[in-house]
Amino acid sequence: MTQGFIKVAAVTPKIKVADPVYNAGVICEKLEEAWEKGAKIIVFPELCITGYTCGDLFLQDLLLGEASRQLLRIAECTRGKDALAMVGLPIEREGRLYNVAAVLWNGEILGMVPKANIPSYAEFYEGRHFTQGNAEPVPFVFHGKTIPFGTNILFPCETLEGLTVGCEICEDLWVADAPGVNHALKGATIIANLSASNETIGKDEYRELLVKSVSARLICGYVYTSAGEGESTQDLVFGGHNLIAENGTILAQVKKFTCETLYSDIDVKKILSDRRRMGTFGTPPQANYVKVPFRLEVTKTELSRSFASHPFVPGDKEKRKRRCEEILSIQSYGLKKRYEHTGLSTAVIGISGGLDSTLALLVTVRTFDLLGLDRKGIIAVTMPCFGTTDRTYENACLLTRTLGATLKEVDIRQAVEVHFKDIGQELSNQDVTYENGQARERTQVLMDIANQVRGLVIGTGDMSELALGWATYNGDHMSMYGVNAGVPKTLVRHLVKYYADTCGDKELSEVLEDILDTPVSPELLPPVDGVISQRTEDLVGPYELHDFFLYYMLRCGYSPAKVYRVAKLAFRGLYEDAIILKWLKTFYRRFFAQQFKRSCLPDGPKVGSVALSPRGDLRMPSDASVSLWLEEAEGLG
Repeated sequence: MTQGFIKVAAVTPKIKVADPVYNAGVICEKLEEAWEKGAKIIVFPELCITGYTCGDLFLQDLLLGEASRQLLRIAECTRGKDALAMVGLPIEREGRLYNVAAVLWNGEILGMVPKANIPSYAEFYEGRHFTQGNAEPVPFVFHGKTIPFGTNILFPCETLEGLTVGCEICEDLWVADAPGVNHALKGATIIANLSASNETIGKDEYRELLVKSVSARLICGYVYTSAGEGESTQDLVFGGHNLIAENGTILAQVKKFTCETLYSDIDVKKILSDRRRMGTFGTPPQANYVKVPFRLEVTKTELSRSFASHPFVPGDKEKRKRRCEEILSIQSYGLKKRYEHTGLSTAVIGISGGLDSTLALLVTVRTFDLLGLDRKGIIAVTMPCFGTTDRTYENACLLTRTLGATLKEVDIRQAVEVHFKDIGQELSNQDVTYENGQARERTQVLMDIANQVRGLVIGTGDMSELALGWATYNGDHMSMYGVNAGVPKTLVRHLVKYYADTCGDKELSEVLEDILDTPVSPELLPPVDGVISQRTEDLVGPYELHDFFLYYMLRCGYSPAKVYRVAKLAFRGLYEDAIILKWLKTFYRRFFAQQFKRSCLPDGPKVGSVALSPRGDLRMPSDASVSLWLEEAEGLG
């Protein structure tokens, strides 16, 4: 539960229809098992104490009475267990029968939530037996104790801020006016659905889509537990298709017909962070709600969910291809609009033979093709200086020629030497002035050429460099439109690779592959024996780590301790913990210190859920203190 993670379980016991005694025994066994595995919220299916398929047996006093008695038995089973459990059964109240979720904790029945929507269509005929549940809770005396009975009951945890649980039952998920909407607006961060959804062809796909979409729309965790083996197969078959989702992502699901208990960890603090970010989340309804608190011991949740080491890059190959095509389209159509607005037909790009300038050139070529402009209007400028190697120089030239753009070479060595002489900078002093002087000279050349040809300077820097401030202020930091501003470094590589694989040009593909194999470097220090001597990741750290830190800090709102925790899981076996922590501290120091560069960024398109534009996603002061974040990071080791 520390850092907001809470383990939940969706349990489908193998029951016997109309045998509450047997079913309660199995439910208690499964409850014990889930609790021992660390589950704090344990959800069983709809009507599982009796079975969903009892039909007219639901009208029998004997069945109803035994179901109620067995609920007490199950409640007693929760005593001393640090978990909240939900179990389904039929309950009679004032001469009417209700399909109910009983919420249990530490031997007590905290409340009963009746099903709000009673289906009586197709294969369902619940209206023959059950009454629509009342929304506003009323007192209900059950075996001598008064408990709230109604749809509008929430269960807040007093020991984990933000954890509030709401309930709905099966059909409640499928309707337009689902109870879960009001539950979420009233503060529920996890919604449990006790279901008995039978299987028909393709229904599992639709069910998954529903669970994903409702968890996304309500920004919540969603635990969906369905009936399975043991239910009558007289007319229907139940597959026990259990799902656990969080804000539009399926964290886990079981294979149908297995009756397996499903576990995952829902991140309550991330849900709260996402709701804070979304100013249109909604206004709490006027409906009357009853809140019944419970307590859980605050312990460290052993995480079973996984965290992608490259959160900006889809793991699935086909999805990754689609994502690459989509991003290239966003970049090129963004630039297309800028050209349509300015009426210009020339582009100027500094081409280095590295990944970023390569991607910028590829995007510009796509833009010119969309506009029907001659690619010769793309002027790719190579500007060799002290650190340029033959490999990158030759790749820059070959790439430009292969794409049909215009290659222009401006050797800046002499200009930089004159500048250094003017300001008293010794060539032997290879400090930050030595490096940045080259970068600023290159930008001056590009800007002036753009003036000569009435063109736009296309920026090449990517989002990861912007996050770290790995750009020379008023050097490569500046352009007239930064096409890569929303693309993290880990994704740049895949975009170039995608282009290489799909361009249909062998020569172009070969040069792109060699660029992909070239170490990332600004090439501002002289090479050693013709080989790049300055590797960016040796200086600022691995980009895959920094992209990971950036995503979980900005997109998920994680604190340094939480970022470090999930990074250790994601990069287990790849980086030692000490290395991860070292670069995490570097990330925070640089991210805060370099905001002044991001505060005056050129225009550029947003492509994903994380962006650094001062006009869009990141309204951050340039002089904000990093102390709070570094203090927590320093305390990690």
